Amino acid sequence: MKILNKDLIEDLIQRTQKVINEVEGFKKMDTSQLNWKENAEKWSVLECIEHLNRYGDFYTPEITKRIQAGKKGQPTDTFKSGFLLGNYFAKSMLPKEKLNTMKTFKSMNPVGSNLDKSTLDKFITHQKKMLDLLNNARNIDMNKTRTSISISNMIKLKLGDTFRVVIYHNQRHIIQAKNVIKSMNA
Repeated sequence: MKILNKDLIEDLIQRTQKVINEVEGFKKMDTSQLNWKENAEKWSVLECIEHLNRYGDFYTPEITKRIQAGKKGQPTDTFKSGFLLGNYFAKSMLPKEKLNTMKTFKSMNPVGSNLDKSTLDKFITHQKKMLDLLNNARNIDMNKTRTSISISNMIKLKLGDTFRVVIYHNQRHIIQAKNVIKSMNA
């Protein structure tokens, strides 16, 4: 996948702004609704968001550190996704019409957490920081700047791919949270 840097950043900013707006809407619900689950195997709205917060706790500082250490100066005009892993991971996170279930790591599984509306606020804080990071990425080479990923420090993705993975993953779980609300209201 090849895309102009500015187009990639604008797309990811729009996606991030959309998830912020969705989560702002969840704040209108009461805590019991936000913690409602169809059954023990499914996640509540707050569990979906807490799962994203756990990834945000890793990726927000990781991306910040890599951008600060990134080569300033003339970024390339075009971002070219990593041939093997980067594009594969990003595409696997893209929301599809029927969301396929994926196994999550135990440390990222929010089941059994005591959650309240502060979970939503934390997520929005992460997303506002992500918007800042996307804007800062305009000034570095997203092809040469690489980040670790949450499952292994040994694997590094291009910064543009990391942004795509994180933001698509956010979208995926916002859809999951909205589906919980639909089930609750059915």
